[in-house]
Amino acid sequence: MIVRRDFITLLGGAAAAWPLAARAQQVALPVIGVLYGVSAAEWTIPMGGFHRGLGEMGYVEDRNVTIEYRWADGAYDLIPAMAADLVRRNVAVILAGGYLPGVRAVMAATSTIPIVFTTNADPVANGIVASLNRPGGNVTGVTGLGGELLPKHLELLRELMPTSTRFALLVNPSNPVTMQESIRDGREAARRLGLEIVIVRANSESEIEKAFLSAVQQKAAWLLEYDAYFESRRDQILQLSLRHKLPYLGSRQGVAAGALIHYGADPADFFRQAGVYVGRILKGAKPADLPVVQPTKFELVINLKTAKALGLTVPPSLLATADEVIE
Repeated sequence: MIVRRDFITLLGGAAAAWPLAARAQQVALPVIGVLYGVSAAEWTIPMGGFHRGLGEMGYVEDRNVTIEYRWADGAYDLIPAMAADLVRRNVAVILAGGYLPGVRAVMAATSTIPIVFTTNADPVANGIVASLNRPGGNVTGVTGLGGELLPKHLELLRELMPTSTRFALLVNPSNPVTMQESIRDGREAARRLGLEIVIVRANSESEIEKAFLSAVQQKAAWLLEYDAYFESRRDQILQLSLRHKLPYLGSRQGVAAGALIHYGADPADFFRQAGVYVGRILKGAKPADLPVVQPTKFELVINLKTAKALGLTVPPSLLATADEVIE
């Protein structure tokens, strides 16, 4: 039998333990690491999709999962240290991508923590996974088929500028793997379409200026590879595009900001699939057993205001196929 004084003592001890239990429960929340070479402001649409995918798996930030964000803002040299920091924090899973060496940096930092990547590069050809169906190791993710879309991008530009036969492809030498793929795929696509590709390189603000001048001097229309650094310099590229009357094919966010056209995987759905994979891993799935996801939903977005500023007339047939037209 417990006397009243003993009961009060037990009750007081239990009450004192409640905050400790609450803190222990809070500490026990799984932690997701997110690492990208862009800025948080540029990644609002993709991260919205990521959170939606997590939600489909029952995870909500600050409710039953914690997220540690690392944004390099285009400073690629910071990524290895950021990856090492997330590993030291012993996160449960890491979402990384947008820049293939960034994925490699995370892979170099850990061979045990699950990694979910998002990339437009070929993950098999670049040695990120063994195969799309059976990735192997601690890595899986979503690939956007970036190189395979280059022919479509060239077709769109040719439809907009039927008299142009030469196009400038801007690549980033600080991103050598993606750069080499873009050059190879761009040249092959141009050859099939009977067009010519001029390669211009830039990895700094001043070099971007020079790249536009080079394209103008060579009388080349414009084409831009996807790159996290170029996303971070979007405002500069948009201004130069308008100044030199060179159409700029950008990301979904880029078209909303003033780029002419976006054609590619729907970024929100692309990252939703990554969120689903992160959620499945938190529930116990192994990355090696999760096939790399390829996009099934593509979108064409056209900015008519930009087309008018560039002096271009968008054919009605192209407007009719667009998923969204910004006026």
